[in-house]
Amino acid sequence: MALTQVANVATLPGIVRAAFAMPDVHWGYGFPIGGVAATDVDNGGVVSPGGVGFDISCGVRLLASRELHRDHLQPRLRALMDDLDREIPRGVGTKGVWQLPNRAVLQQVLTGGARFAVEQGHGVAPDLQRCEDGGVLAGADAATVSDRAIERGLGQIGSLGSGNHFLEVQAVDRIYDRAAAERMGLNEGTVCVMIHTGSRGLGHQICTDHVHQMEHAMRRFGIEVPDRQLACVPVQSTEGQAYLAAMAAAANYGRANRQLLTEATRRVFQRQASTALDVLYDVSHNLAKLEKHLIDGQLRTVCVHRKGATRSLPPHHPELPADLSEVGQPVLIPGTMGTASYVLAGVPDNPAFFSTAHGAGRVQSRHQAARHTNADMLRKGLEQAGILVRGSSRRGLAEEKPEAYKDIDAVIETSHRAGLARKVARLIPLGVVKG
Repeated sequence: MALTQVANVATLPGIVRAAFAMPDVHWGYGFPIGGVAATDVDNGGVVSPGGVGFDISCGVRLLASRELHRDHLQPRLRALMDDLDREIPRGVGTKGVWQLPNRAVLQQVLTGGARFAVEQGHGVAPDLQRCEDGGVLAGADAATVSDRAIERGLGQIGSLGSGNHFLEVQAVDRIYDRAAAERMGLNEGTVCVMIHTGSRGLGHQICTDHVHQMEHAMRRFGIEVPDRQLACVPVQSTEGQAYLAAMAAAANYGRANRQLLTEATRRVFQRQASTALDVLYDVSHNLAKLEKHLIDGQLRTVCVHRKGATRSLPPHHPELPADLSEVGQPVLIPGTMGTASYVLAGVPDNPAFFSTAHGAGRVQSRHQAARHTNADMLRKGLEQAGILVRGSSRRGLAEEKPEAYKDIDAVIETSHRAGLARKVARLIPLGVVKG
């Protein structure tokens, strides 16, 4: 089914080079999750909301402690996880840690992203230097966001959500590239926190709104697609520009969301472990971006759709922070509850528009995963393995059991050997907060 979707994506107007499937590919809405496709903006290239998904700018942020070693955290781990359990909002419809007073402030979030959050006291300027696009995606226009999306976004900023979203306390287990790891501030035993979440109900509503608009607009442009979920319009059309502006607004909401959760996490670590946490990197894996790439010997502007795929910039790329230029962009790829996560780095000559996998990739639906799983036994088994789980629902835990996903080590090895990114460090879970 997922490979059929890859073939369908390859029929989109203006597509260049190929439709790509990442090592974690699985079935999704229109586009497969783990799909990458670029369209030529100046030659009828289209943008498709299905190529981004409903959780716009869902992504991963990794925090690292400068001095806390896992051995020193261990005696305080249970108290720390209990504190995170209290402080991190999650679940369907949950209110976030930042209660915005009105729509005007939300509109500033939509245009200012993590930068606006920092300006309001939720973080420090160095955080932004380690964020994709400096924490704010240009081109956002709050006026393109529907009233319903605004309503859904007002109360949720600074919350994890549900499903596969999580906040995980981790420790570096293995180093593969010592020079790169040291530049990123990672050593064996370094305590880290991985935050995986996106734009919550606001992003979902924006996708819904624009899919419906494009379904009607396609006829006017003479576009036919093999799957109605691939609804699309030319990037340069009024509808295409409106979607990109609304998508950028949702991306900024997602980035501000992770910034707020960073500050909540820092407060807990300061209370329980007297330690600071630095942002190692923050990158989205559900986004469409206008980028310059060499196509048939010419530098072209293309709309790169990455749906469940992580941007992976090579060393010396101009968008990298100066202190990471020599090693390449950190690529953050989470596993599942009970399995490892990875930090990789971008490499030159990546054929998939500098993209790689974003996670382990599901092999069971949520219904299949939950059907024969006892959540209490799952939690107990993980705790016996040294992983403390703080979940908001039994059903949510069962749906996210490790067996529902591919082998993350195999996914990473494939990414490494395929020239999509190179391994830097392996991280293992100590405790996880789940929606």
